[in-house]
Amino acid sequence: MKSILLIGLGRFGKHIALKLNELQHQVMAIDKKEERVNAVLPFVTNAQIGDSTNEDFLQSLGIRNYDVCIVAIGNDFQSSLETTSFLKEMGAKLVVSRAASDVQAKFLLRNGADETVYPEKQIAKWTAIRYSAEHILDYVELSDTHAIFEVSVPVNWIGKTIGQLDIRRKYNINIMAFKQNGQFDLNVTSETVLSDKGTMLVLGSNHDIQKCFHI
Repeated sequence: MKSILLIGLGRFGKHIALKLNELQHQVMAIDKKEERVNAVLPFVTNAQIGDSTNEDFLQSLGIRNYDVCIVAIGNDFQSSLETTSFLKEMGAKLVVSRAASDVQAKFLLRNGADETVYPEKQIAKWTAIRYSAEHILDYVELSDTHAIFEVSVPVNWIGKTIGQLDIRRKYNINIMAFKQNGQFDLNVTSETVLSDKGTMLVLGSNHDIQKCFHI
């Protein structure tokens, strides 16, 4: 369980609050608008109405006590930038700030953010990859060059073992798990026989995966 300061409770911030509650973390939620604070009260440990660009207000929150500070302000970049800078100056351990463009991400990183999230760009990339090929069911980007794909088993692989296909050597990818009816099977060996029931999670470079599965 982590102690998290969440600043900005618009749609993005609210979704973060809901997920953090599901994960049973302790969350202090902040926003200038009372209605937004009231909307997340059932899902957070505590919440306050306040302006995060006010240094005295931020200082009163005990910034050093939080494991993570998330700046989820979406429509006011100046406030996001100031808040990010103040948090780092006050000794925040980890500051994660929302960006709406590559330029914003650069400014945030230069002014105190340890990491940035760019939700519109990330979901756009996921959507393009997910729906541009019929056999891709999910996609998790690990870096600019590597990812995990959930894919259907190619027809010409069905009935053969991983060892027979020599997948790692031929395609330079790794089968991490199989998924069927929402359940994962992580017991993957060279003797595992591929079937048409369910899907598989593969790890590798974007180039190798796209080449292997004709994406």
